[in-house]
Amino acid sequence: MSRSRPTAAPVPPAPVLPSPVLPGPVPPTPVPPAAARPATAPPAPAPPAAAAPAARRETALGLKRRARRISRLLADAHPDAHCELDHADPLQLAVATILSAQCTDERVNAVTPALFARYRTAADYAAADRAEVEELIRPTGFFRNKTDSLLRLGQALVERHGGEVPRTLEALVRLPGIGRKTANVILGNAFGVPGLTVDTHFQRLAARRWGWTDETDPVKIEHAVGALVERRDWTMLSHRIIFHGRRVCQARKPACGACLLAALCPAYGAGPTAPAAAAKLLKGPRARELAALAGVDPDLVPAPAGAGRADPAAPADPAAPTDPAAPAGPAAAVGG
Repeated sequence: MSRSRPTAAPVPPAPVLPSPVLPGPVPPTPVPPAAARPATAPPAPAPPAAAAPAARRETALGLKRRARRISRLLADAHPDAHCELDHADPLQLAVATILSAQCTDERVNAVTPALFARYRTAADYAAADRAEVEELIRPTGFFRNKTDSLLRLGQALVERHGGEVPRTLEALVRLPGIGRKTANVILGNAFGVPGLTVDTHFQRLAARRWGWTDETDPVKIEHAVGALVERRDWTMLSHRIIFHGRRVCQARKPACGACLLAALCPAYGAGPTAPAAAAKLLKGPRARELAALAGVDPDLVPAPAGAGRADPAAPADPAAPTDPAAPAGPAAAVGG
């Protein structure tokens, strides 16, 4: 008996898949009108750059040391500093200082010999003929107001002080034509009493350029500077500052590049810093020596016109306050 083979199971037919549908082009997304679009946020600001470190504020001790260092250097630079108004006694100095308002020393010194020969005492001024005095001092400018001051000064000296010039600040400032600045000139140069003469040069240098004080009032400047330097140096410091203001640190264009104070001066750069340009600005008979002290070749200093002649005073600084007792106009630098 034969065996039958098992029959294989039938294979189901493969399912018929639908034909794939290829996608067509994607339609563009509609862009809303500008009015409907949301505002784009501005880009975030860049982080601020690191601020430069602030300059260290000068301490009171540092200021005093710098001021005294400048004072010593000025003594080296201007050993010839002195009152440039010619006088032989306190009365002549008082008269010359009154005449120096808005006038140079050179012109005052040209006028005073004849004036001093004619009027020798306070009583002479008290009894003087006004027209005669006006004619003698006319070249100094503001001669009518100055004549009035001189005549009234003579009268006050005769009536209050026996014809003598007093030796105290309090008495001097009560006299006609004499303010605190003029009083300090008289005290320091006629009587040897230390005083600071805060004229236009002094204000420009000590306060505005060297930064010794922020004060602008002359009396406050006097007190502030007086606290920085030794009292015994006050009178000569005043002369040296005036010399430096006329010869090196002029009002309009200081000779910064030929100044031995450059390393100590906050205003360095207010004038030319190139040695050749700065050296041309130096004034006075010792200009070459001033250049050498600043480390500048003296040969860069032009030859002076008229060697040996006294240099005229710089014009008054228009920004400076006036001496309340000055006879006329803004007070020029004392002695110029």
